[in-house]
Amino acid sequence: MKIYTNENNTATLKLLIAGNLAEKKLELQKATFEGPKSLPLLEVDEELTFFSSNAAAQYLFPVLDLSENGQCQQMQEWEATRLQPAVATVLTAKTVSADVKEMTQSLLRMVDGLLSKHKYIIGEKLSAADVSIWSTLYPLIYNPENQQSYLSECYNILKWAEELNGAKAFKEAVKQWGGSPSGPFSPISALGVPQINNISSPADSPDDSVQISVTQEEIELAQENWLNGLRNLQPPLKQEKIVLPVKGRKNILITSALPYVNNIPHLGNIIGCVLSADIFARYCRLCDYNTLYISGTDEYGTATETKAIEEGLTPRQICDKYYEIHNSVYRWFDIGFDYFGRTSTQEQTEIVQKQFMKLLDNGFISTQSVEQLFCEKCERFLADRFVEGTCPHAGCLYAGARGDQCDKCGKLINAPDLIQPKCKVCAHAPALRPSEQLFIELGQLEPSIRSWVSSAEAGWSAPARAVTRSWLREGLRPRAVTRDLKWGVPVPLPQYKHKVFYVWFDAPIGYTSITQCATKQYEKWWKPDKEYDVKLYQFMAKDNVPFHAIMFPASAIGANDGTKLVDYIFATEYLNYEEGKFSKSRGVGVFGTDAQDTGIPSDVWRFYLASIRPETSDSSFNWTELITRNNSELLNNLGNFCHRSLSFCVNSFNGKIPGAKLTSSDYELFALVNREVVAYVREMERGRLREALRRALAVARLGNQHMQAAQPWRLLKGTDEDKARAATAVCVCCQLCALLCALLAPYAPRAAAALRAQLNLADTCLRINPRNPSVIQYLPVGHAVGKPEPLFAKIAPELADTLRDRYRGTQTERAQQNGEAAKTDAPKVSNVAELEKAIAEQGDKVRHLKASTKDKSVWQPEVNRLLELKKQLTVAQAQPQGDTAGADVASLEKAVAQQGDKVRQLKASTKDKAVWQPEVDKLLELKKKLASAQSNQATPASNSADSVASLEKAIAEQGDKVRKLKASTKDKSVWQPEVNVLLDLKKRLAAAQSK
Repeated sequence: MKIYTNENNTATLKLLIAGNLAEKKLELQKATFEGPKSLPLLEVDEELTFFSSNAAAQYLFPVLDLSENGQCQQMQEWEATRLQPAVATVLTAKTVSADVKEMTQSLLRMVDGLLSKHKYIIGEKLSAADVSIWSTLYPLIYNPENQQSYLSECYNILKWAEELNGAKAFKEAVKQWGGSPSGPFSPISALGVPQINNISSPADSPDDSVQISVTQEEIELAQENWLNGLRNLQPPLKQEKIVLPVKGRKNILITSALPYVNNIPHLGNIIGCVLSADIFARYCRLCDYNTLYISGTDEYGTATETKAIEEGLTPRQICDKYYEIHNSVYRWFDIGFDYFGRTSTQEQTEIVQKQFMKLLDNGFISTQSVEQLFCEKCERFLADRFVEGTCPHAGCLYAGARGDQCDKCGKLINAPDLIQPKCKVCAHAPALRPSEQLFIELGQLEPSIRSWVSSAEAGWSAPARAVTRSWLREGLRPRAVTRDLKWGVPVPLPQYKHKVFYVWFDAPIGYTSITQCATKQYEKWWKPDKEYDVKLYQFMAKDNVPFHAIMFPASAIGANDGTKLVDYIFATEYLNYEEGKFSKSRGVGVFGTDAQDTGIPSDVWRFYLASIRPETSDSSFNWTELITRNNSELLNNLGNFCHRSLSFCVNSFNGKIPGAKLTSSDYELFALVNREVVAYVREMERGRLREALRRALAVARLGNQHMQAAQPWRLLKGTDEDKARAATAVCVCCQLCALLCALLAPYAPRAAAALRAQLNLADTCLRINPRNPSVIQYLPVGHAVGKPEPLFAKIAPELADTLRDRYRGTQTERAQQNGEAAKTDAPKVSNVAELEKAIAEQGDKVRHLKASTKDKSVWQPEVNRLLELKKQLTVAQAQPQGDTAGADVASLEKAVAQQGDKVRQLKASTKDKAVWQPEVDKLLELKKKLASAQSNQATPASNSADSVASLEKAIAEQGDKVRKLKASTKDKSVWQPEVNVLLDLKKRLAAAQSK
């Protein structure tokens, strides 16, 4: 076996140590390395080569225990994606910033904490994880200066390292390696590319081929694409208001797991489904695929009923409330759904009942008498989420398990199997009673499911395949599709009219009903004609896989109605919070509304969450790392390169793209960039979004290195030939900026839109050819660019500790610490004056965004937020506010004047009454309130009379509003919230009159 490596590469130590431990003879070969690919590589024989040092170490020194093997791979991936990049930065940077140093020390403290509990990294046995981490830390441990700076308080690491250093396998490996802990650790290639990647390939991707040098074929292809790539792009797809499949095009249907509507989504929920799906959808649109991305809230079931009881509301009111919260959070994160719907619709009821009846007619529905828990105190059967107790699974025994699933071990539970169950409503111990339920016969459908899975799973992510295979190994048994609840889709059989469908059965069908709400022709997507190429991609965390890979396909196969089955399931592992776990039910972690409150832009959150997306194993959110990656990757790498490139163009070439006389070295650079772009497309198509992001950042690093090597600022002061070389360098860098704008758009849409505006390009100009991804001439010679502006801002490193303290503990504990009652709702301002101020500020923000770009996707979320604030203001003004019943005369006069200006501007801009009539209605409402306030000011009455009078007036106005809404729509979800406001006002009036 041969190791191809370069000088002083610490990753080579991993292979040498693992080989010694396995008693394998390894031969070192020096590699000529001119591309930004990572060495070493291990050549086992002519047919087997490893390109990941961690995968090679695992191959040489495997962990035989399955559970320990999973832990080992997780730690190796953490070493490759978190620890190694941080250590590499420390070793290669001329000066180490305070935030990088703090992040590195934080990672080292984590390792030290593990070694304080165990002899080795994952337990009491030496593993490949020890080998990988020891090799990466070698330059820190055995260089006195580095040790003092980073490891002076990591006593457990030093003790562990010294023990390993004394072992024969480690001693001989260091001797054979021949490197020095003092470095240097980054020998420079012809392009000035350090040989330590920022993020290494994870352990499960040994197929990522490493080429030692740029080939002549790559150079010729780069030249061909540079000259002709733009004209090879197919015509842009016309964006239709209603997206339906197009014949002759690649049609992509994307769904993200429907978030349950009983709480605020946390960061793990967001990256696990909606954000991942949004990144992929934006990529698909870049490639001109005809794309429909839908999702919505999952609203039926016991969780809704439980939450409604907790908050003293009806299930419908809970759904309305949390639907708006979810919608608002996703808008802030710039999730670009084509349609975000809900499952509590008539369309859902009709489609679910229709599919059930087909299953019944085809003989796949049976009845069984089921022993269910019955609460005698509440006088009702208890659905799974109304029961809590101790998890019955061996090795878990978690005391807070729910009746459907254990949050700790993740396994599904039958409520009667819980140890010491209790009613969640009254804490009474329930008793078992029989109840007849309907079941789907999964066992009869199992052969068809197995056959389909074996043909479909090749395109699924590793977690999706693993979970599905686990379920099939255990065999499929009949599963209940009905339950004793009121809130859900009714069973369309007279003898079961008091029952509803189990939420696991109806929720996945929600994708079809939401598509129906979006397009009115859902069957074109879900039951497409053969001449239409439709592919279905579904995004979720791994706990949702059984419902998408087993349950819903079983229902569709059993119904035999031509419903499309999923082509690609891209499931993730779990995102942890610092050293613990996110939990929506317990309120642990950072939630969507929290992210908004930090003041950190949504693009930074999107970028960071994508960079730690748990694609092959669990990953962890870390405040220090969030800030460090913003400052290093976004600001210093990507933002700095784009700003410098465009600034040179503006300052030295009058803002016009200069002509370029490209040389062979320029085409070599393009060939290297093209490798990354090809890999970017490949990873995106596989649903490996984190890896695709790594490839995009590699392009920015290549651009920075080219800028540093060319030094146009010096060439511009030289001869005419030097100035021509400077022009070429600036042209090349500006073209790379345009490419980066396209590559980063799925991850950071606002920054990409700002950069596109600076490049002075329409959004249809920045596209990717997925059949031949490469650098092309996005910017013709003479093209005028706009004014360069910074894309990102530095975040103070000390903010990490502030935010860590602010979001410590649970939501309830944080609310109590702030001296408030525990709340799960998004914070809202109810004071009229504060709302008016917030509306003014948000209005300025919207105007600024609209002036800077025509891209609706950039400013529409802020417009939506402005509209939400205006809704809150309307509600606040309808409530009694002291003696003035909502506002004083001066503030109302000001509001009337501002609203009048707005109406005049809208009427001048469009004849479409639907646009300006709602604003006219608001103006009339404000004028009524002003007249009332002026009347009250002229003839003051007693406080009691004022209160009654203001309430009577508010009731009259609210009654008018309700009547108008009911006349305009039959959709109860639109006007019911306003009815609730009216009822509340009437209660207050009755109370005031009784005094």
